[in-house]
Amino acid sequence: MRASRLISLLLLLQARGSMTASELARELEVSERTVYRDVLALSAAGVPVYADRGRAGGYRLLGGYRTRLTGLTRDEAEALFLAGLPGPAGDMGLADAVAAAELKVLAALPPALRDAPARAGQRFHLDVPGWFRETGPPPWLTELARAVWGDRVVELRYRRGDREVTRRVQPYGLVLKSAVWYLVGRVGEDARTYRVDRVTGVEVGEETFNRDESFDLAGHWREQAGSFLRTMLRAEVTVRLSAAGLRQLRHLVDAPFVYDELVAAASPPDGQGWMVAHLPVESVEVAYHQLLGLGPEVEVLDPPELRRLFAEAADRLGALYR
Repeated sequence: MRASRLISLLLLLQARGSMTASELARELEVSERTVYRDVLALSAAGVPVYADRGRAGGYRLLGGYRTRLTGLTRDEAEALFLAGLPGPAGDMGLADAVAAAELKVLAALPPALRDAPARAGQRFHLDVPGWFRETGPPPWLTELARAVWGDRVVELRYRRGDREVTRRVQPYGLVLKSAVWYLVGRVGEDARTYRVDRVTGVEVGEETFNRDESFDLAGHWREQAGSFLRTMLRAEVTVRLSAAGLRQLRHLVDAPFVYDELVAAASPPDGQGWMVAHLPVESVEVAYHQLLGLGPEVEVLDPPELRRLFAEAADRLGALYR
């Protein structure tokens, strides 16, 4: 455990240049006293760790000291190459950079771990696009990725409905969700999201922006995705479900929270094991196509127009099979 922590401390200093004892303690989840002992242990082992005194001081490595990646375990080495699977990085124009980085890491690995990329490639393949979708990256993705890396303001032309709009955007990040790329950026003080396949033009200038380092891309995306799904669910239907229908419904709703909330609020099972539940839906038409897949395991109670659609579908099915 301590050996792993010493390697982590060394790599932190190597990556960040200088860190205080409190910063190292926070990263390693140990006390500052433990950091002091670990630094002494590294120094005793011949690692040139130097302590700068004063308010702006901290620990750093002298003389551009670098370490080879001999501290990696087999699991860590294979996970590292698994993270570099081709696909999204290539879509963003980073395939050459990823390949070069993998070669450098491979050269730094001890001989016993040189088979890590081959083992990972034999065992895992990431096929990101969904079925029946085009597999090529959307236009302008590479330009947007470069702007994101360089913190450069872009002028974005974007297709919205039947018209095109232009926005000056500070591109904060790119998100790949269900084979669709999204750009998250700021327009003024507002954070906005754009589908990259609806972008019709990008102009990347020389102007840069000061990134808000407190901005959490993953957290922002989770919040926005949840809010977006909830705003789509503008209607509600009341259904009666068998136990089998309730199980199958999990695979028909788009958002997991919809199913979880439905189950939590459903009535207790009746004498036949059926329960009544309220299901938020995008529209009556969407609910019809979703629930039709449950067949005789669901009964629509409300609204009347949806119940009528199911009655008509049942009559047509009966006519076909009688």
